[in-house]
Amino acid sequence: MQEDAFAFLKQIVDTPGPSGYEQPVQQVFRERVSAFADAVQTDVLGNVIAVKNPEGAPRIMLAGHADEIGFMVRYISEDGFLYFGQIGGHDAVVTVGQRVYVHTRHSPILGVLGRKAIHLMEPEERNKVPGIHDLWIDIGAGSRKEAEELVQIGDCVTYAQELQRLQGNRATARSFDNKMGCFIVAETLRLLAQTRVTAAIFGVATVQEEIGLRGARTAAFSIDPLIGIATDVGHATDFPGADKKRIGDIKLGGGPILVRGANINPKVFDLLVRTAQELDIPVQVAAAPGGTATDANVMQLNRLGMATGLISVPLRYMHTPCEVMSLDDIENAVRLMAGFCERVTPEMDWTPC
Repeated sequence: MQEDAFAFLKQIVDTPGPSGYEQPVQQVFRERVSAFADAVQTDVLGNVIAVKNPEGAPRIMLAGHADEIGFMVRYISEDGFLYFGQIGGHDAVVTVGQRVYVHTRHSPILGVLGRKAIHLMEPEERNKVPGIHDLWIDIGAGSRKEAEELVQIGDCVTYAQELQRLQGNRATARSFDNKMGCFIVAETLRLLAQTRVTAAIFGVATVQEEIGLRGARTAAFSIDPLIGIATDVGHATDFPGADKKRIGDIKLGGGPILVRGANINPKVFDLLVRTAQELDIPVQVAAAPGGTATDANVMQLNRLGMATGLISVPLRYMHTPCEVMSLDDIENAVRLMAGFCERVTPEMDWTPC
């Protein structure tokens, strides 16, 4: 990955943006795509839509969601401890003992997720998986008054982790899911700016995916595209204990994942496969018998229906502060998405037959 692209990936992944609080991430996305798009707009829900060749046909919607999981302050105790609810799905076992940032109206404040020390637990407590309601955030405040001078009810919270490189062109971050998808959409627009396409391309950084696929639903309605490609993370199964019989055989570094199933238009899938073959891009195939729990779900059901595809990128340890991805897989997803858009022409029929 080139230095400029990696710097952008790190910037957008490290920028905080839990569902409903995506504005800082969207600002990063807007600034990046403004150099490659013919127009950039933000809708009332917060989706950012960058358009290339707006008069072209057909319309293609590219979607990566800007939000990450996080927490929200719900109560401040007399002793100054912060109690919180979860934004998106968390494993409380992973949450215990983490450092976090509380994003206040002025600046982020460092805190720690506290729990009774194991030495002080009764035997039955030690064997019990804690719930989110059993934890609290300690920012070092000595009283409710002191905490309320800094923190407000409704402030969002993220893990205090940043993107860092590992071995083998791999990296770890707290929120590859799915600001990495926004990176793919933006980089696709950058590649397409250097070529001619007949289709109108709408690159969207969607909001509130983690709490119900909300942004993609409204963006799809307003854009009214014929074709849509969502990009998101997919479960890698190349780690100890993974059940490949249930999920499939997916490897980090094995290339982007092309999903097959009811959520996916078969002609879109076929063109993605052909594009990968022509560009010598390694891909992996995953089966989704029902929905995919991604933006592709709501995109497919927009208005009279959309011909949807899904490009996923293998990820280990989803919804933890230490998600792991291959930078090669991310780059190949960009090449695949751009190559697909280049091959779409107005006369193509996307009706399954």
